[in-house]
Amino acid sequence: MKIALLTYSTKPRGGVVHTLALAEALAAAGQQVTVWSLGRGGDTGFFREVSPAVALRVVPFPDGPADETVGARVLRSIAVLRKAFSQSASSYDIVHAQDCISANAAGPCIRTVHHIDHFTTPELAACHERAIVEPHAHVCVSGAVATELADGWGIKADVIPNGVAYDRFSTTDPAARDAWRQRLGRYVLTVGGIEPRKGSLDLLEAYALLRGPHPDVRLVIGGGETLFDYRDYRARWEARAAELSIEPVVLGPVPEPDLPSLVAAADAFAFPSAKEGFGLAAMEALAAGVPLVVRDLPVLREVFGPAARFATTPAALAGELSAALTVPDPARRTAGRELAARHTWEAAAERHLAFYNRQGAVSSASSR
Repeated sequence: MKIALLTYSTKPRGGVVHTLALAEALAAAGQQVTVWSLGRGGDTGFFREVSPAVALRVVPFPDGPADETVGARVLRSIAVLRKAFSQSASSYDIVHAQDCISANAAGPCIRTVHHIDHFTTPELAACHERAIVEPHAHVCVSGAVATELADGWGIKADVIPNGVAYDRFSTTDPAARDAWRQRLGRYVLTVGGIEPRKGSLDLLEAYALLRGPHPDVRLVIGGGETLFDYRDYRARWEARAAELSIEPVVLGPVPEPDLPSLVAAADAFAFPSAKEGFGLAAMEALAAGVPLVVRDLPVLREVFGPAARFATTPAALAGELSAALTVPDPARRTAGRELAARHTWEAAAERHLAFYNRQGAVSSASSR
């Protein structure tokens, strides 16, 4: 089977991590897989090495004018990717887009809806809507998102959860972990950058409360590569940090080889996202055996169940983080490791292949 997987970036965002891992698992299962993406900022490859069994097509995406809006950049992204991909689209048995930009660019396709956004910018809202209603089949990474899709659009999606690189996060180098601890001391980690969807302001408020009982614990923030402009939100976050007299450690994007040891060396992992489809970074923390505190959302209850602690407010988040830092919980830790170990990319690839074959059968039946 010739499969094209399309994503919008080469940077380490959740959907891109998903795309590459799924592509490698599909290729390991004997399929011919090509990943298509835009290469922003001069990128000619992805943030990590990709199995040579996967073909890569990184389409150059030059910088726009200095005053280019996010909406205009999104429309230009779609146009550039569509022009490049349209020349090869007919050669694939399966075209599978992983986000709204690539779904708009791909033409007739399967779409994975990782989570549902709510945009107010007209261009983004229109692109988001088209990327939901125009694909001929849909996958969601959790039942909660599939329910949103059914309730909001009457669309039935197959649910295929993410995998996780369990071995990579569960067996990290002790020397690398020690290096992070020597550099940072004790710390609560979050990965995903500073942006509204990640609940960054709530985490800041929670950390200010956490410092009372745990003055030696730092807040460390990794990741943050994004297409969108969150400068205003970041400015509010920095102003509030100054008001609270706290100085979180903002690492920015972390080199891929260094990420597992950074996660494994953390004393707790905070995941206060306001909207998620699965929570891949949080699942990686469970693989590493790190106590996990997440926002109490239906999707995160579904995915993490007894393996996580849940909180709805900054005060509750601080309380659960404090408990995670002080109260040993081997049962929850074991549950987390077992949960992460069950989420393999091999299983995800098998379910995708079954889904693709069903789509082929439907197409053949409809053509008759």
